[in-house]
Amino acid sequence: MIGLEDRRSLAQDIQTAHEAGACLERACEVAGIDVRTLQRWKAGQGLQRGDGRPLAERPTPAHALSVAEREQIVQVANEPRFADMPAARIVPALADEGVYLASESSFQRVLRAHGQTQRRGRARPPRASRPPTTHVATAPRQVWCWDMTYLPAEVVGRWFHLYLILDLYSRKIVGFEVHDSDDAVHAAHLAKRTALAEGIHAMANKPVLHGDNGATLKATTVLAMLHWLGVKPSYSRPRVSDDNAFVESLFRTAKYRPEFPERGFAHLQAARQWAADFVHWYNHEHRHSGIRYVTPAQRHDGLDRAILATRHELYTRARENNPRRWSGGTRDWSHIKAVTLNPERKEMIRAAMARNDRRSMAA
Repeated sequence: MIGLEDRRSLAQDIQTAHEAGACLERACEVAGIDVRTLQRWKAGQGLQRGDGRPLAERPTPAHALSVAEREQIVQVANEPRFADMPAARIVPALADEGVYLASESSFQRVLRAHGQTQRRGRARPPRASRPPTTHVATAPRQVWCWDMTYLPAEVVGRWFHLYLILDLYSRKIVGFEVHDSDDAVHAAHLAKRTALAEGIHAMANKPVLHGDNGATLKATTVLAMLHWLGVKPSYSRPRVSDDNAFVESLFRTAKYRPEFPERGFAHLQAARQWAADFVHWYNHEHRHSGIRYVTPAQRHDGLDRAILATRHELYTRARENNPRRWSGGTRDWSHIKAVTLNPERKEMIRAAMARNDRRSMAA
């Protein structure tokens, strides 16, 4: 609906363009209206009074529901037996009793006019889920991720439990344990042993430990241990399976290794030995694709910068020796400065990078 001032402005612009030689139909098309619309504006009082539809008096249809009938519909809909039902259920129920008050659509309109169409039962409007917590790691020992996965035994129905803590920045497995039961005591012991091994007690800024909403990782025993260590717990959103993607991806890598037994582990010691071998391979031999194909141990110890710089120099010399084989730049061997968990809010990532730069300058 075009207001009066806009109508006059459009009509004036179209008239000016038409007098200057423009086609009237083309001028109306550019203005976004039809020629018939302009003609109606000029034939009536459309350029003096504007659109009369908002203030038009519309007579009530002869077959409309009376005030008494509307009140009866609201009264019936608010009876205890119908209080939690929508109009689609009330109307058939009344029909089974031989009662007809109005059509379903009329019921719906009357209830909507009285604000009674939303959540007539105990249900509540759905709440938007909170955005995932964004954690940014710009150095080792800032953000850890942990989880537990099942390792099958040779006996069907029996499982061993692998508890694991991963450093988000370096992807290094900084702690792991294998047990024959799922218990919060095991998780608390792993958190304590890992914190001591990584020297968390001497750090001013303690790491964040992110996990899922499993009962074991949220148990009081675990929370008390994290509080004693000064480690800040963080949890995934409920019913969201990809908020802890780094650890889940690591478990997938582990279980698809050729050394993973197809028929399960014979006993607990066999599972522990496999886990120790896998962790050594992953930390010291596996060139991780997410950190420019250096090993997690190299990145954790700060050796990746020199390694990537050496690779860049090698590729630069190769391009200089035979430039015809290079259509663009060399492979990207740049150092990855920050790793984000659930990167939803970019301003947090920029703020973390700025804090890291300030700390580097102060050091």
